[in-house]
Amino acid sequence: MGRVPGLMTETSWKNRYATDLKTLYGEVRVEYYRSRGPGGQRKNKKETAVRLKHPPSGVTVTATESRYQAVNRRRAFQRLQEKLTQLNKPAKMRIPALVPLEEKWKRREEKKSLSQKKRWRRTIEQEDLE
Repeated sequence: MGRVPGLMTETSWKNRYATDLKTLYGEVRVEYYRSRGPGGQRKNKKETAVRLKHPPSGVTVTATESRYQAVNRRRAFQRLQEKLTQLNKPAKMRIPALVPLEEKWKRREEKKSLSQKKRWRRTIEQEDLE
């Protein structure tokens, strides 16, 4: 198969953002806050919800489902890894569709008719009358 110019192969792109946990622990700002909803006093009084901010990419993820901060932190890091993996994937190049010959003829005829209309709208010069 021939190589298509402009399309990136799997080996030609590099990961922009690290997705391993060791690196993420150093790059991420972790915030804890009180979550909303059912869960009893522990959830309402303790700061169990976790928000992770990843400044290099600008991604923010949260986890508030569990009553336990450690579980929410683990879920938030998993979500951050998933989002960064999506960001690391290269964008697929759009290959434009070919315009059918019939459509080209139709457009050409429309242009001709518009051009004819504009010619008819011109004002008649005195020289043209003579």
